[in-house]
Amino acid sequence: MVFADDTDWSLQAAVALVNSAEEPDTLTEQAQLDDFYRRFGFTGSRTHDAAELDAVRAVRPLLRELLTRDRDGAVEVVNRLLAERHAVPQLLRHDDWDYHIHATDPSVPLADRIVVETAMAMIDVIRADDLSRLSVCADDSCRSLVLDLSRNRSRIYCSTTCGNRNAVAAYRARQR
Repeated sequence: MVFADDTDWSLQAAVALVNSAEEPDTLTEQAQLDDFYRRFGFTGSRTHDAAELDAVRAVRPLLRELLTRDRDGAVEVVNRLLAERHAVPQLLRHDDWDYHIHATDPSVPLADRIVVETAMAMIDVIRADDLSRLSVCADDSCRSLVLDLSRNRSRIYCSTTCGNRNAVAAYRARQR
C-alpha cells in the first residue's frame, strides 16, 4: 500500500470521475451517479436530483486540473479548493472504516464533498512528492487519467483496452 486506504479510495474515485467525462460519457444518468457513490463508499446527504448530477459532472474539469498539475501548481489548487469550501479536517470512524479524515460536514453537497476529499488525498500525494503516480494515458488517442498504485510504478495505460491496442500496434509494426 502506497497511501492510507482513504487516500487510495479518494484518488481512485477522482480518477474514475474525471475519466467518466471521456467519450462515451459514463455519468449522464442518476443511476450512474448512484453506482459511483456506492462503489467508492461516499457517505452523507444526497438529493438524488438533476442538480446534484449536474454539480458532480461540473467538477470533473476541476479535478482533472488538480490531478494533472505539477507539484507547485497542485499545492495552489489544493489550498484554493479547501479554502473555498471551508474544509475543517476531522478524524471520524463509521461503517467498516477505522479512523480516517473527513473535512466537510455530511450535509455538504456531494460535489463539494468529492472535491474536498480529492484535495485532502492530494495533500498526501504532494507531501510524499509522488505526483508521478498520476498521469495521462500513454495511448495517443486517449485522454483518460491513470492512477498508478503499483509498487514498480509501471502502469502507463488507463485500461487494458488501451494497453492491448498499443501492444497489437507495436506487434504489427515489428512484423512489417
